[in-house]
Amino acid sequence: MAALYGAMCRPMSVILKSFSSLYFATLLMLLGSGLLSTYLALRLAETADGLWVGALMAANYLGLVLGGKLGHRLIARVGHIRAYVACAGVVTAAVLGHGLSDWLPSWLLLRVLVGLGMMCQYMVIESWLNEQAETSQRGQVFAGYMGASYLGLILGQLVLVVHPALSLELLMLVALCFALCLVPVALTRKLHPEPLHPAPLDMRFFLDRVPLSLTTIVVAGLLIGSFYGLAPLYGTRMGLSTEQIGLFMGCCIIAGLVVQWPLGWLSDRHDRVRLIRGCAALLALAALPLAILPQATLPLLFVVGFLVSALQFSLYPLAVALANDHVEAERRVSLTAMLLVTFGVGACIGPLLAGVLMRFLGANMLYAFVCAGSLILVIRVRPERVTHLHQVDDAPLHHIPMPDSTTSSPLTAALDPRVDEQVVHEQMHDNSPAPDASVESATESSAQQEMRM
Repeated sequence: MAALYGAMCRPMSVILKSFSSLYFATLLMLLGSGLLSTYLALRLAETADGLWVGALMAANYLGLVLGGKLGHRLIARVGHIRAYVACAGVVTAAVLGHGLSDWLPSWLLLRVLVGLGMMCQYMVIESWLNEQAETSQRGQVFAGYMGASYLGLILGQLVLVVHPALSLELLMLVALCFALCLVPVALTRKLHPEPLHPAPLDMRFFLDRVPLSLTTIVVAGLLIGSFYGLAPLYGTRMGLSTEQIGLFMGCCIIAGLVVQWPLGWLSDRHDRVRLIRGCAALLALAALPLAILPQATLPLLFVVGFLVSALQFSLYPLAVALANDHVEAERRVSLTAMLLVTFGVGACIGPLLAGVLMRFLGANMLYAFVCAGSLILVIRVRPERVTHLHQVDDAPLHHIPMPDSTTSSPLTAALDPRVDEQVVHEQMHDNSPAPDASVESATESSAQQEMRM
């Protein structure tokens, strides 16, 4: 048994060593991002209402969606390292910009810039991971990436426990994280990967083929976007100190991490539509105490918050697995991009809706919003609505634990072992022939002659 455990651990240790620089960069990015979201929410809790807090998180997700469209163009034009360095510089400047002015509309623009720049950084890292990972290692490489992402988010919340004062020092720490994430990428000795680009979206096709998955993804975006944006404000309204809010957020994110592996075991052995509906029903019941109570005790808040987060973080990976079961292999790259855009749209809308409810009806409306979203899934996602007409031959496909989509780009399909590597190469690489060198030299010489004239 010990020998078997050692044999299973050795490949993972090799992967961690091989990709340590990229994983460390991811950890720093998510540490800074997680801390920034909570810091801004707590800052605004002192002077503004839930609507502005939700708007800031919506602006961040809007930036992420836009970055998914623009990032690959930037990488193709200037290369991976230059694109990463440029975006890290923009993000660092945008973070520090929050400390220069308290004018909230300017903060909205800065959050869009942060989201846009970070999405480009995700795309660079995921391109690199895909290029260097062997076919048999893609699942383990993706698992390491997910672990680094969650660890960064958790550490970002725990910083508030160590440093509860909402001073500019925290903002400087966030900027420091984004500045330092440049170092492991800039000093990497790995070869530049080929530029990847997301497959084109075929929205009408997926709306017809996997409507239940898309419905689940939208609701997951509504709930998770609201959680990241408004849970710190909720904690403030419940009378929690900054240290307690940091522990509460960290506890909730840990719940999202630990539930992934038992969820995968269940997903591979039971009907995924029933699992989604069951998770939604349990989520509505779990969130009900915090939805109806205007005030909650600290133990109740932590226990219920943990359960709610574990269930709501389960919706996205289950929906992804269900969608892959009903889409042919050659369309799974496009499917990944479609699911991420759908999640982003939901995450843009969710904080705004929940913020309005919290402003006019009280802080407990955050969890009432969770109950409402869950009930939508209970009503809409039913086993009898699945026709199985387009189910792939080997369904259910192996479940892959995934992040909550705040840390992934349309290029994650390249790391998903359920997506055929040949399809990735055909659809995500630029196969256009390179221009002939003699033609280039002739063009350059003619240009030089024109300049002399």
